Amino acid sequence: MSPHPGSDLVEGRLIKRYKRFLADCQVPEVGEVTAHCPNSGSMKTLVDGEPKAWLRHVPDPKRKLKWTLTLLGVRRRGKALVDTGLPNQLVADAIEAGKIPKLLLKRGQKVHREIKVGEKSRLDIVIAGEDRPDETNGDVYVEVKNVTMLSPVDSERADFPDAVTERGRKHLKELIRLKQMGHRAVLFLLLGRSDCSKVGFASDIDPAYSEAILEAVDEGVEILSHRLGFRGSLIHMGDEVSIELP
Repeated sequence: MSPHPGSDLVEGRLIKRYKRFLADCQVPEVGEVTAHCPNSGSMKTLVDGEPKAWLRHVPDPKRKLKWTLTLLGVRRRGKALVDTGLPNQLVADAIEAGKIPKLLLKRGQKVHREIKVGEKSRLDIVIAGEDRPDETNGDVYVEVKNVTMLSPVDSERADFPDAVTERGRKHLKELIRLKQMGHRAVLFLLLGRSDCSKVGFASDIDPAYSEAILEAVDEGVEILSHRLGFRGSLIHMGDEVSIELP
């Protein structure tokens, strides 16, 4: 991945997204291409019409599709991150760079990614002084969610999830368990669209997830949210934003 996410993106336009992982796009001087869409969600409120699109060209001979859809244009000349392979890296890099005040590293701590917890779960980020942390010896356990769906009730808010997420509820249960073991446990909501200023929860889409959120908060799980910033197509971690509980 580029050391500056977005520095290798080419601007085009989305024609249509289909079969979840495919997107036909128009790219200047190239024509129509079929891109990989690395997003298993519904992408609700993002693919209406034919928005601007920013794609990464990956001419790897092992790849069937040479383009990856990364950003889509939204209201107010804004952008939204749709490549779900990037949020974990963006948050991890921001923690290491000291860009998230509530997750500052202490002496000897490092950021580790994709750490196994429980029987069959992995959490996105663990902050630990150990070289090989597990669920017993880490300090802070963080699960990252990319939030891009425009709220139907508040034009300044983006809501999570955009579809029913059993996996999301499973992660909340793991965070509760880790908190009960004495660790810091954090759900990090990455506000992935620049035209919103706060995040909330789509209780109409997944009421069980909203119930699980309230349970997690009661148990001491922390919920943090920062918005992404975009300079052209460059992506960086922005300021902390407010969270509206269900």
